[in-house]
Amino acid sequence: MKASPILAAVAALISLSLPGCQTHEERTESGHQKVIVTSPKVADVTLTQQYVCQIHSQRHIKVKALMGGYLDPIKVKEGQAVKEGQLLFQILPTLYKAKLDAEVAEARLAELELKNTKGLYDKGVVSIQQVMLYEAKLAKAQAKAELAKAEMKFTEIRAPFDGIIDRLHEMQGSLIKEGDSLTTLCDNSVMWVYFNVPEAFYYKYMNSSDQEKEDQRIELQLANGSKLTDKSTGKVIAGKIAAIEAKFNNETGTATFRADFPNPDSLLRYGMTGNVLIHKVAKNATVIPQRATFEILEKRYVFVLDKDVVRQREIVVRNEMQDVYVLKSGLDLKDRFIFEGVRQVRDGDTLEGYDFRPPEQVLAHQNYHAE
Repeated sequence: MKASPILAAVAALISLSLPGCQTHEERTESGHQKVIVTSPKVADVTLTQQYVCQIHSQRHIKVKALMGGYLDPIKVKEGQAVKEGQLLFQILPTLYKAKLDAEVAEARLAELELKNTKGLYDKGVVSIQQVMLYEAKLAKAQAKAELAKAEMKFTEIRAPFDGIIDRLHEMQGSLIKEGDSLTTLCDNSVMWVYFNVPEAFYYKYMNSSDQEKEDQRIELQLANGSKLTDKSTGKVIAGKIAAIEAKFNNETGTATFRADFPNPDSLLRYGMTGNVLIHKVAKNATVIPQRATFEILEKRYVFVLDKDVVRQREIVVRNEMQDVYVLKSGLDLKDRFIFEGVRQVRDGDTLEGYDFRPPEQVLAHQNYHAE
């Protein structure tokens, strides 16, 4: 069946509007910008790997009652910073003090009895066995006095280390029993940051040299997007990998690493989340601008000039930065590729009248930072 004249005219207009239906000369004359060509650049580039993390305190313990009884006035408040040895809670000590006084009195009485018995032994009135009996009685009484003294100390609950008091679970006057949890104490001077990495990263890390591990810089990105920084110096705080868990998670195929970060301003708290950033310098990496590439069926390509003829070539990206790609393969330093005007050409075009710009000049306008 013969096509309608109207449909034919529409098809002609569409064909004229498509860049792929025009020659390179026609596209240039129709007002398109001039094509700019450049080359890859080799440089030392800082690559960053990012992992979601959970932030824990270096020490995080439950403070529990060692004895039962009624709570005296509580000496601390929620969220308060305390020092090692500082009194936190005290159980009403009346009964324990009375028991201590009684046991101390018994020990003194046994001491007097032993003294009198020794005097009688010196006069030949009693035997040595009688003296030994009263010595044992004194030792028993002293042991009971020491036990009562320890129980008296158990009525005072003191901080085992410097830290921050969490929520109070009991209030003044509460009747508590041995083992009841009163609060939680966190030592936030150093934070333990846990993050999961794939097995490939684990093997790469374990096979790297000590120097390569030292060259890595580890930073902590907080939930608001900022990095953990020391306010006194204004510098970003660097952490270090301190431990690797003994087992893998075979469901996710990951291993858990732990990085330690100083917390000089006490900004970090137990239970926070963030991202661990691991920076590593890639020596002599091949770098090209992202805008010079295009994607077809999940593969990435550039237009390379072969004696002024445009050739489509696949590239393999090693790492993606904000404005540039670090290549694994696909281009050599001697290659020339189209930087601007990618949409104005197609595979097989003969390119004339283009401008060449050095890669240093092209990459200077990108968000690109080399070490």
